[in-house]
Amino acid sequence: QVQVVESGGGLVQAGGSLRLSCAASGSIFSINAMAWYRQAPGKQRELVAAITSGGSTNYAESLKGRFTISRDNAKNTVYLQMNSLKPEDTAVYYCNADVRTYWGSTWNVWGQGTQVTVSS
Repeated sequence: QVQVVESGGGLVQAGGSLRLSCAASGSIFSINAMAWYRQAPGKQRELVAAITSGGSTNYAESLKGRFTISRDNAKNTVYLQMNSLKPEDTAVYYCNADVRTYWGSTWNVWGQGTQVTVSS
């Protein structure tokens, strides 16, 4: 079994920063892409940023320059540094990972989400 668990969400004032973490655990042989998504109330879930095992990144155009994704392959962990936060960044942030297990199966795994609330 494989799971990912997010942490680091919370309440922050506009202009502030937060760093989210997501750790994958279980029978992991390798992880390809890891990503952060978010879903605001009444809106569809959207991609925030993604990163491959080699470090190539992809960002939502509107978030470039404020958000930075990184990962520690040795720890099976992905991070999201969020700066200059705005009230419209308020959402539940979800971690996603493409995992290959020791038995050769592949899983696309979602975390339970972590709430980020930005007050004005």
